[in-house]
Amino acid sequence: MSLQISASPSPSPSHETSDVTKRRSGNFHPSIWGDYFLKYACDSNSMSSQGIAKEQVERLKGEVRKMLTGAMDDPSEKLNLIDQIQRLGLAYHFEIEIDKELEQIHKSYFEFQCGNNDDDLHTTALLFRLLRQQGYNVSCEIFNKFKDNEGNFRKSLIADVQGLLSLFEACHLGFHGDDILNDALAFTMIHLESIDKGKVSRNLEKEVSHALNQPIHKGLPRLEARHYIQLYQEEPSHNEVLLSLAKLDFNLLQEQHQKELNNITRWWKDLEAEKKFPFARDRLVELYFWMSGVYFEPKYEATREILTKMIAIVSIFDDLYDIYATLAELEVFTEAIERWDVDAKDGLPEYMQVCYQTLLDLYDDFGYRFTRKGQSYYLFYAKEVMKNHVRAYFAEAKWFHQNHMPTMEEYMSIASTSIGCELLLGTSFLGMEDIITENDFDWLLFSDPKMVKASKIVSRLMDDIAGHKFEQERGHSPSSVECFMKQYKVTEEEAKEELRKRVVDAWKDMNEELHHLTVVPKLLPVRILNFARVFHVVYNDEKDHYTHPGTKFKEHVTSLLINPLPM
Repeated sequence: MSLQISASPSPSPSHETSDVTKRRSGNFHPSIWGDYFLKYACDSNSMSSQGIAKEQVERLKGEVRKMLTGAMDDPSEKLNLIDQIQRLGLAYHFEIEIDKELEQIHKSYFEFQCGNNDDDLHTTALLFRLLRQQGYNVSCEIFNKFKDNEGNFRKSLIADVQGLLSLFEACHLGFHGDDILNDALAFTMIHLESIDKGKVSRNLEKEVSHALNQPIHKGLPRLEARHYIQLYQEEPSHNEVLLSLAKLDFNLLQEQHQKELNNITRWWKDLEAEKKFPFARDRLVELYFWMSGVYFEPKYEATREILTKMIAIVSIFDDLYDIYATLAELEVFTEAIERWDVDAKDGLPEYMQVCYQTLLDLYDDFGYRFTRKGQSYYLFYAKEVMKNHVRAYFAEAKWFHQNHMPTMEEYMSIASTSIGCELLLGTSFLGMEDIITENDFDWLLFSDPKMVKASKIVSRLMDDIAGHKFEQERGHSPSSVECFMKQYKVTEEEAKEELRKRVVDAWKDMNEELHHLTVVPKLLPVRILNFARVFHVVYNDEKDHYTHPGTKFKEHVTSLLINPLPM
């Protein structure tokens, strides 16, 4: 789409004249959801049926718990059960039991390797993946036994499609230096992409097709659960208890998310955001989906609310800095946020005063929750991550207005902040009152954690690769694609290829940090991983599904937030 300039009055600071300023427009289409999520209503019949469903869930959870902790003749049965529980989206109910069972499996790891499963590629790959994602440092040399005398994976494996698929999934847990997994990934992709569909079940064919586009490790847990439940139901050998629990749990959690989104939508409508900020994208539903991708569990209701409201305001700021405001306006706006004082809005243009007051009101609301609990430092840190984020926006705006092409190093030092990982994590801490300490805030803000840095690289580069053409057409600061092309004098495709390699390396950094990161609560690395997973999903196929949510993103929202699973 070509850049279009729209002439509109510039609500100017008080010391300026009311000249008409030419302002750029992103020409964003309105929300595709309208008032849909305002229709949610929880009547007495619905509440009664929810109560019955919750009772059923508790009963079924007890049965699954017995299955998990009971003895099994073959360890591979336990591995497959744990895998099914995780893929059906039920693992958060059984974290303690799964921890204990995988610990026991890891202790008997060498016995397992020398047992009946020695030449079973599926079981070996599943063992590797489940133990690695749990934090156990299992060597990838476990797969050497599937190679021939020349060091290549045996040709006989090509016929084992289930084994190839399991090995493919395991490869995404790779570390730097795991050359065996690099070879395995290339081997499995070649043969999975060319399977003889006449020789595999329809279900396995669907699993392969989905995995090649969306590996488990890089997928959003709830989205993957929705997909897997439908596949699992079609398996003749499926466990009816597991299936029933997965469906009930999915629908109950969906109803909770619908109720939350209904409340947040009412807040958004009361703000009159569409009227006050017509230059900005209205993507509230997509943003809630985004935040629930990082924190989906029922207990994080407050976290999802805080994050969605905050990121909805930041999305307005994003379009303000990228598209609408003049550089002079942005300078005084950034200074006002640095001051964080209601008096600072007096020097702002009228439309910016509205933006600024909206921000202050939101954080005042957040602050009320914590100051009465003696946790005012939570809000201090939340404001600091917001200030850091806005500084990055302003730096990028200056690049555009001053026609400056930064080096890759200069670009990443700013753009890895503007992608929002620290902002999201630092703000999410507000909803985790009893878990997070001041040390955790300090770790995030001041220690430059490798895990966070890797997540930012994945997110920023995937965003850039997917969206840079549209952004350049509408008028935008340079992305990593343009910076790399300019600095190294290469073509667009050559630049993208190098950036894709950096994304792969960053995933390996995250995988390693999931094993080594012990200075913060265990749940934080998983949230950092989920942040990168959201970007992998939203910018999959190198398309910006957030800015243009009418296709793939619409399907995701519909499957998670609208359509329940038929019981």
